Amino acid sequence: MYEGMLAETVCYKAHGGDVIEAYYARPLGAGPWPGVVIIHHGLGWDEWTREVAEKLARHGYATISPSLWYREAPGASPDDAAATMRSQGGEPDDRCIGDVAAAADYLRTQAYSNGKVGVIGFCSGGRQVYLVACKIPSLNAAVDCWGGSVYVPAEQLTARQPMAPIDMTAGLACPLLGLFGNDDLNPEPAQVDRIEAELKKHGKTYEFHRYDGAGHAFFATHRPAYRVGPALDAWTHIFAWYGKYLQ
Repeated sequence: MYEGMLAETVCYKAHGGDVIEAYYARPLGAGPWPGVVIIHHGLGWDEWTREVAEKLARHGYATISPSLWYREAPGASPDDAAATMRSQGGEPDDRCIGDVAAAADYLRTQAYSNGKVGVIGFCSGGRQVYLVACKIPSLNAAVDCWGGSVYVPAEQLTARQPMAPIDMTAGLACPLLGLFGNDDLNPEPAQVDRIEAELKKHGKTYEFHRYDGAGHAFFATHRPAYRVGPALDAWTHIFAWYGKYLQ
């Protein structure tokens, strides 16, 4: 059976009409293919993020990963871009929502799209997955990978991030898969419990998987936290989730 993939950096019109870069990977062929938007982790728009896009493309998903900090640091290394963003207080939530919504629209307008788009994010990107899943009603499935700060005390809210994502749960518009390590400190297991209770309270469709012996970033292959057993199991759940809700 023939297999082929296109992977490249593209530009697209994002929030506020700004043109930003994104890494785009898709299977070759007529499709139709479902789409996935990747929200990169707190370390930035890095090589591992591209590897995730390529893995999803090999499994039949047209995948786009926006460089969400492109405006602050065009052409900068992931480390420098992350430092710049931290110095400015983090990415504004409204801009993230706009960038992801525009990326999803980009996928849907392609001739080979099946019309369905999911989202996946890691670390701060996991928090942003929860955010956009509550604010973009057109998304069809979401995967939160160890997203920290979904619950935030009121005194830690800022002008850029004025509301805790957990307080938006009533608006969650698509099924949510959550993947967490029980040794993580953000989110720690008690925070995951709190999020799960809120999802149950609002009758949302969700599925959480938690892994003993795994902490933050447990399936990021380039980091010491990588744990092969939990990582392989987590990917199995991701593909089952997207297969159910996007195919």
